Amino acid sequence: MLAAQPVSAQKRLKPRSLQGKGVAAALTIMALWAALLTFLLAFYQPDWATPWPYVLALVQTHLYTGLFITAHDAMHGVVSNNKRLNNAIGTITALLFAFNWFPRMLPKHHQHHRHVATEDDPDFHDGRHAGFLPWLLRFAWNYVTWWQVVLMAATYNVLKLFFPMANVIAFWMLPAVLATVQLFFFGTYLPHRGEHAPDNVHKSRTQLRHHVWAFLSCYFFGYHYEHHDQPYLPWWRLWQTK
Repeated sequence: MLAAQPVSAQKRLKPRSLQGKGVAAALTIMALWAALLTFLLAFYQPDWATPWPYVLALVQTHLYTGLFITAHDAMHGVVSNNKRLNNAIGTITALLFAFNWFPRMLPKHHQHHRHVATEDDPDFHDGRHAGFLPWLLRFAWNYVTWWQVVLMAATYNVLKLFFPMANVIAFWMLPAVLATVQLFFFGTYLPHRGEHAPDNVHKSRTQLRHHVWAFLSCYFFGYHYEHHDQPYLPWWRLWQTK
């Protein structure tokens, strides 16, 4: 669940040096994603009559979400204090997540922060009345490019030459789709839909305090008012604002 967060209730945290923690978090997510994907494609023989393939697909979905959250943090310069390294990690993690292009996403995301829940917000779609599916389709139309689709299709056809097609679909393709829906649902739809109080300057809601669920659902990105209020905080510090 999400709740509105009054400005006066915010616990503001001061920006501080990342001291390599952002890079460590990014490299950990990238390594876990690559290691699990390699195992699932090259070595795992799923027994679809058991729950384990589905559990592993959800774990891989969570790691895909982590890739995008890392790219998102890089858009705010909070992966590394070194701008070149920060942007390099953002570019790599965005590409690993269905060939998203970091330089194209960067200005759109900052436009979302500057014009949240207005006609100039590229992530917004008539939030007072729009249902989940129309908003999701508009969101996808605004961000997905034709060359992403071509690259995904080409990669799929290459991967299935070397690995079982069912594994490629279940552990490479489907988790990327599920993670996209997860990010949209917890990071755009729930926080920004509907009416907002006049004093809610960020036109955003926040998940109720439950840190384990907040991490599992979207790496604390459901603490969305806090993110808009303090965008200089990396995902792994957002929980402290609650």
